[in-house]
Parts: sequence; structure tokens; C-alpha cells
Amino acid sequence: METANGSAGQAAREAELLGIISEITPPDQAMENIVRADFEALAVPPGSLGKLEDIAVQLAGISGERRPSVRKKRIVVLCADNGVYAEGVAGTPQEVTARQAVNMVRGRSGMSVLALATGCEVEVADVGIATPYTKEPDGRGRGILDMKIRPGTGNIAREAAMTRDEAMRAVLNGVSLARKASEEGVDLLGVGEMGIGNTTTSAAVLAALTGRSARDVTGRGAGLPDKAYARKIKVVDRAVRLHFADGSAGARGKEKDPIEVLARVGGLDLAAMCGVYLGCARYHVPAVIDGFISAVAALCAVRLCGDCRGYIFASHHSAERGFRAAMEALGMDAYLHLGLRLGEGSGCPLGFRVMEAACTILSDMATFEEAGIDDDYLENMK
Repeated sequence: METANGSAGQAAREAELLGIISEITPPDQAMENIVRADFEALAVPPGSLGKLEDIAVQLAGISGERRPSVRKKRIVVLCADNGVYAEGVAGTPQEVTARQAVNMVRGRSGMSVLALATGCEVEVADVGIATPYTKEPDGRGRGILDMKIRPGTGNIAREAAMTRDEAMRAVLNGVSLARKASEEGVDLLGVGEMGIGNTTTSAAVLAALTGRSARDVTGRGAGLPDKAYARKIKVVDRAVRLHFADGSAGARGKEKDPIEVLARVGGLDLAAMCGVYLGCARYHVPAVIDGFISAVAALCAVRLCGDCRGYIFASHHSAERGFRAAMEALGMDAYLHLGLRLGEGSGCPLGFRVMEAACTILSDMATFEEAGIDDDYLENMK
């Protein structure tokens, strides 16, 4: 009877996710065209605003507003531990996942400090932290959200990370966080993570989805020395070979089912982040990628629903190896090159500032007519 109930529950969750995906529509292209024309009227040389123009146009398409604005910003951080830590792929103790989650709601982590400095809210969710911690609230009375699926995943070098249903539940948890953000009037939602060992799981997911080698997509994480780094590459390669050598989950490359890939070699944080991106697309909330792990989760979402891509922005170019491969697979590029590889969502508040600037230029800058400039000279530049 329990098996039947469990199967029914999984089927219901599969149907729920398919329903969410079916409701995702592309951003408003007509509004994007209108705003693109508005930029042509501004008193600047054609194309001189570069990516700022692209950002404002995309935000207009998402919001349906000719003059999009940013009033409320939030970074949502998905926290979980990874069983592959047992393979010696990380130099940081596993209990740091829990400690940093607490530091985030206290406003003491690197990401939290940047968020505070740039006027961003922070929301931290436990989807799979293994170490017990004290659930202390932050200054606004909000503590770590308890959305735990299980206390950490299996060791992907030896077993599946989780069941498909556990991956599905994590994805749907992420969708619910995006829905909550929409209901609470959030204009920009950054997607961050905390989980020791998650650059290893992210590399395995990226390798499985793109067909890239483990060496191509595996970085040093928090700064592994050479010997440990070489071991990490071997672990990623072993995990991908173990779980996909038989060609299951689809042919090697784009055809793989992202949910199955997450279940076999991913993490609960990655699955939940994937759900946040899908939820943002469903509820028309712009979603901002932080770094490598966040980008791999975004790729999972885009592979599930191509229209999801129109709601995603990339904040900074992560120094972690594999980030470029993830961006190439997404067909995107990041705005800032700062050499960051902290994670946690730390690049999001910086990306938010760039996006705010794009909106301000669109709404406040003078047109050629308003500036008293005859734009006939532009004809000679064509």
C-alpha cells in the first residue's frame, strides 16, 4: 500500500512539474521591440550602451512594462550537503554548509554583506543540510526555511545522489520559492547556493548534459591543491561513467533528461535551484545567475523548458573552471569579470546594480529631441 501511495505521489509531482512547464511562455516580444526602438531615440551613438540596452529590453519583455523598474531585490540561497564529500573532493569541512547557512541569516557571510550594502533581501532554505544547526532568526525574524528533502545526498561516485522523486520534490520546492517571491513583489531574484562538494556535483551534471570531459568542466572549488584536484577530476569522471555508461537517461548530450541527471549525479541544492529558475519563468520574475553552480542549475531548467532562458540573466563570469562551458551551453555571457568564485549568490547583488542602471538609463536619459541634438548625422554612420 505504501508503495502504491508513493508511486501515486511521484506521478502527481511529475504531472505538477509538467503543468508548470506547460504554463511558461516567452517574454513579450512586442514590448521588447518597442523598447528597442526607444533606445534608438536616446541621445547616444547607436549601440553605445552595449549590454545595458539588452538588459533593459529583456526586463521590459518579462514585465510587460515599457519602463521596467527595480524596487525589491532578493537573493534566495539553497543549502544542501553532498555525499561525494567522502571522496576527498573538498578541502572545506562539511559542517561549514550548516555554519554558513546560519551566518547568512545573521548577515555575516560574504554574500549577506554584499546584499546588505546593495539593499537586497536574503532568503535561505535548507533543502538537504546534513549537520544539525541552531535555527536562529535574522534581524527581521526570518530564519532558515525548512524545506529539507533528506540530510545530504548519496555519494555519486558509488551510488545515485537521490531518487527521481526526491529530485522532483526539490525542484518543486524551488518553484514554490519563486512563486513566493512573485507574490511578495520581488522584481529581481538572485539564485545562490551553499553546499560543500557542490562544484563536484555541478561538474558531473554539466558533463552529463553537454558531453564535455570531466577535465573540461571540473575546477578547484574553494582552492584544492594539485593532488586533491586531480582526484576530484577522476571522481567526476567515475561518476559520469558509472551512471551514464549504458546510454540511459537519453543519449549522451542534449537528449538527457535533466531530472534524471540531477537524481543520479546532482545535488538537492542544484535541483531546487533548477526549480527556482522554472518558477521565475512561470511567474515572470527575472532570475539572476550567480556563478558556476547557479549556471549549471540554470542549464538544467533551460533543458527542461527552452522558454525559461528568456527570464535568466548572468551576473558575473565565475573563475571556476567549467563556467564558460555552462555559459556556452546556455548561449549567454556574464556582465562582470571580477575573478569571483565565492558562490553563495555573492555575484547577484553586483549584477542587480547593473540591471538597475539599465532601467535608469531607459527611464531618465534624454532623447535626441529632448537634448536638442539633430540626429541627421547618424545617416552618415550607416
